[in-house]
This record gives sequence, structure tokens and C-alpha cells, in this order.
Amino acid sequence: MSNPLSDRINNLATSQTLAMAALARELKAQGKDIISLSLGEPDFNTPDFIKEAAKKAIDDNYSTYSPVDGYGDLKEAICRKFKRDNGLDYKPSQIVVSTGAKQSLYNIAQVMLNDGDEVILPAPYWVSYFEIVKLSGGVPVEVPTSVETDFKITPEQLEAAITPKTKMMWFSSPCNPSGSVYNREELTALAKVLEKYPNIYVVADEIYEHINFSGTFCSIGSIPGMLEKTITVNGVAKAFAMTGYRIGYIGAPEFIAKACTKIQGQVTSGANSIAQRATITAVDADPSVLNHMVQAFHSRRDLVVGLLKEIPGIKINSPEGAFYVFPDVSSFFGKTLKGTLIKDANDFSMYLLAEACVATVTGDAFGNPNCIRFSYATSEELLKEALRRIKEAVSFSEVTA
Repeated sequence: MSNPLSDRINNLATSQTLAMAALARELKAQGKDIISLSLGEPDFNTPDFIKEAAKKAIDDNYSTYSPVDGYGDLKEAICRKFKRDNGLDYKPSQIVVSTGAKQSLYNIAQVMLNDGDEVILPAPYWVSYFEIVKLSGGVPVEVPTSVETDFKITPEQLEAAITPKTKMMWFSSPCNPSGSVYNREELTALAKVLEKYPNIYVVADEIYEHINFSGTFCSIGSIPGMLEKTITVNGVAKAFAMTGYRIGYIGAPEFIAKACTKIQGQVTSGANSIAQRATITAVDADPSVLNHMVQAFHSRRDLVVGLLKEIPGIKINSPEGAFYVFPDVSSFFGKTLKGTLIKDANDFSMYLLAEACVATVTGDAFGNPNCIRFSYATSEELLKEALRRIKEAVSFSEVTA
């Protein structure tokens, strides 16, 4: 019998982060002591003042369909947030609230891309960018970076990647998976390239903006001339520990916002009503309420980077944001670790799961085959134990070429 499924789904890759997390849960259920560093999810609880807003929304009977593009007062709150935190002037008509930032990204791809349109993806990139672009008929164009450049692209690389078919560039800052944060000077240099190409639009994924150790944050949309060609994507999942609330949003040129509302009206309609009411409280809050979480992530970053530097063969930089490290493990390729031949990053990641009982994600999923991703969104105690296990598993006394 022939496969009845569509080519669209048959050609779609499974999310490697979710697949590794599922495998880790399966092994835990079998009784194995797995430390999972695979999923990007804060280990904090949603702040109480946000939970109270959600409870109040239930008591206030916010139980009917919400507007497709989000409640009006939520969109006004998001406009205030964009102005306060990012220097971006958006009107409510330019805001669309969706069921998570992932849906925001999917909406954008669906309304902007025609078959064959090219999308520049500085690599490493978030795992779903590539597949969302491909699913929408676009052609992902990867621009490689390395640990030596802090995983940031240069203006020269951007210029070289542009062709007559280029329609968009997608990137995140702070970056998932590398934790890299582009500063204003770096974004200005990229904007100078893009200003020569008025038909190229930028998707700026800023979901990790508040988990930032650099001291400053710059939105590319705030660079002169960029607002009208930038779609700014954000949400409350990461900084406010609201992953399960599933609220993302965009600020965009009005014609793009209207198009995203149009497609969302046919696919999901409005996002969860209770979660939207809670999000008003979140985005209106002074970002200083997040300081305790940011400080904890900063401390964990320093701990993990320090411990990784003690492991021979691992090359690591010091990321400035998010809660990931993205070490280069290519020195192990072609070697045998305790009887296991390591051909690539996928082999290395699976070896750590089997030998050290530590779940990570292969860099192949993020467009960088030399690296693996660790999430440090867990306790320092577990991080120390995970790194102890990894160090033992890759001990050079057990390595053969």
C-alpha cells in the first residue's frame, strides 16, 4: 500500500529538541537516572502576580472566544512594552497575538513566502526555522558561523548570501542555541547591508531579550530605516516562565499584521483568553521583576562554561544571553570513546545519553554539525553532576583515535 500521507508531512523533519526530550522521559520511565539538558524551558514557576491575573480572568468570566489578533487592551500593553524596552513605535493594528511565538513564526512564513523564495538563516539557528521556512515553500540559505566568532555573522557574510531570490532573513538575539547577543554596532552594520535591498524583510526573534547578561539589548527594528522592514517576534514563555501559557506576539508593518490575522482566523482563531489576560500583567510589569531569574541563569552560565573548559577536547565560548551553551565537540569526531565510534555531533549526543545519562541536542538540528546544545535551565546541583558525568564519559584515558 502506498503512503497516503502528504509530501508536505513526509518531508518535514521531527523537532530534535522535542525528540530528545521524549527519549529522555522514556529512559527515566525505565528507571534510568537521566539528567535532561535538552529542553529550553525555565525551571522557575510563573510569578505569583501573573498567576493571580490568570485566576482573576477566570473569575471575570473570560471564557468566550477572543478576537483573532488578540484583546485590544493586550495589544495596547504590548505596544507600551515595545516602546519601553525596545524603542519601537507600533500601533495596536500592527500587533498580532498568537498561540506561542512558534505560531507567530509560522504565520509570518505562510503570509510572506512563495515557492522558491530564499530565507537567510545565520547558523546556528533555532531548530524550527529551517522546517517552517521549508514547509512554507521557502528555501533556507544557511550562513555558517563558529565558536571563534561567538556564532555571529558578519556584514560581508550577509552580503554574500543575498541573491535575487532573497526574500527574508531570520535570526534570534539572544540566540537559541548559541546564547549570542548582537549589540547595536553589529546590528547597525548588518542594517547597512540590508538598506541596499528594500525588498528583503527581517524576522527578529527576541523571545530571550530579558535573559541577557550583556547589560544592554538592541532590537534591529530600532536601527534607523529598519522598522518598516522588520517583523519583531516575542512572547512571555521564556523570561516570565510561562511556556505552558502559549502566548507569542509580533509587531510588524500593518499589511503583514493584517495578513497574519487573516491566516490565523482560518487556522486557530484567537489565543487562549485566560492566558492573554495574564499576559497583560506580564508585559506591563517592570522587567526588574525578573532579576532573580536572570541572575540565577547568569550564575549557571558561569558555572557551566567554567566546568566545560576543564574538559579536554571541548571548545566553548561564553554566551551573553538565553540559557544555553553550544560547545564545539568536533575534536572527538573519528575517535572511539569507551568502545563507541564518534562520527559526528549526533553520535556524540547519543553517546552522552547512553554513557553519561545526560540528554543534550545535536548541533545538526541547529545548522552547526560541530556542536551540541546544553540547556542550563536547571539547578546548579544537577548541572555539576551532569558535567561531572560528561567529563568522565569523555576521559582521554579512554579515547582511541
